[in-house]
Amino acid sequence: MAANSSSDISEVKFLTIAEVAAMMRVSKMTVYRLVHGGDLPAHRVGRSFRVQEKDVTEYIQRSFYDAG
Repeated sequence: MAANSSSDISEVKFLTIAEVAAMMRVSKMTVYRLVHGGDLPAHRVGRSFRVQEKDVTEYIQRSFYDAG
């Protein structure tokens, strides 16, 4: 893992599981399944999880497919 400078980490936006669920319009349990399944990277802070906003955006982009 590469070392980050303090200016880099201050620009990272972390979201709670509830915020990710609202952003994706799914339940919190669905987000927990994605995190525990390794599909969505998350960081443990105490007893809760935080997800980087960029990881959520990347996951959503990877999940799109052409149904037509």
